[in-house]
Amino acid sequence: MITSPQNQIKTTISELFEDSKYDMLKMMKGAAKSIFRRMQPLDFKDAYLSISKEQGQGLIKLIKDNKLKNIVEFGTSFGISTLFLAQGVIETGGHIITTELIDSKAQKAIDNFKKARVSDLIDVRIGDAMETLKNHDDPIDLLLLDGWKDLYLPIFQMLESNFHSNTFIYVDNAEMAETKAFINVIRQNSKYQLKYQFGGKVVLITIKK
Repeated sequence: MITSPQNQIKTTISELFEDSKYDMLKMMKGAAKSIFRRMQPLDFKDAYLSISKEQGQGLIKLIKDNKLKNIVEFGTSFGISTLFLAQGVIETGGHIITTELIDSKAQKAIDNFKKARVSDLIDVRIGDAMETLKNHDDPIDLLLLDGWKDLYLPIFQMLESNFHSNTFIYVDNAEMAETKAFINVIRQNSKYQLKYQFGGKVVLITIKK
């Protein structure tokens, strides 16, 4: 029996969440390395750092309800969030650009996309997002910020010219200090409105009509 694309994605996501059950231990090991220095992305090269299943379902609904097609994701990790995005764009005929700093993570994500049979929907860019996204000049319907928090503001500012009246900016880890600093900057711009979701873990930024 041929598995439908949606079911194949769901199966891959379920397997990845099963693999990520021990993620907390990996995160603790990464944090332990930063006792005497500032944390670095490589400290978490083995950690999933994934969004929740509830967030994933929320992203699918956001994409489908608003017919979003052109999606940019900062922070691929092992591709769980990207696979949720793929479930949405399968319905809207869209496409995803996702970028990951750590090569080993990006390669695992690429394998996961192949397994889920959605590679044709996803453009994976490996390296510093300030470089991999700097020449982006297409409209952005959804920008997902879920990478290194210090880069949220510069990436937002770099891509801001590609936003339009129906653009959504999805900000994960909104409760973290670096993200709060970014949100405070955006809040001062009367052009944008902010909505907190998932108990304050997420902020959805939209452009005021």
